Amino acid sequence: MKLGDKLRSLRAVEGSLRGLGRSMTQQELAAAMKNEVGRGLSQAYLSQIENGARPHLTHTTRELLARFFRVYPGFLVDDPEGYTPELQSELRAIDAKVDSWLFAGAEQFTADPALQRALLTIAEHEDSRRAILLLAEILRTPDLAERLGEVLHHGNRGNGQRGNGGQKGTGHPPPASPLRN
Repeated sequence: MKLGDKLRSLRAVEGSLRGLGRSMTQQELAAAMKNEVGRGLSQAYLSQIENGARPHLTHTTRELLARFFRVYPGFLVDDPEGYTPELQSELRAIDAKVDSWLFAGAEQFTADPALQRALLTIAEHEDSRRAILLLAEILRTPDLAERLGEVLHHGNRGNGQRGNGGQKGTGHPPPASPLRN
């Protein structure tokens, strides 16, 4: 699918989500972006993208459209020659949805930078679905989250400087450190 087709499709979905019963027009999209994201694109520029006159987006434009439509920025490119949606596995589609959800969630937590960073870290992980499933298993295992928290807190204390050679009570060997002469 070409970028212009994807943008038309996103306008159709957005129009439906907003209860319009039709695709959102390019002009409506331009106005909504400006009102909701704080920056917009002109109707003429949107038309050029959809008609293929601008087959490549700048990073800023891609990020702006991705933020507005709540999609992964990598979605907003032409699909490779010969690509068909049938080639995409069901889990890969789920991963894309999870990533999109995580990026959207991160935008909602600008007042909590630690949570925002955590969501972005998971979203940018190669297999974010698996990372979330791993977190769930950690939380289900009695005392594992607390033990991991202690180990990580101990490991971050003093910029890597540990008392007692880093061996105090964790039951695990210290992480590898550079050799000292």
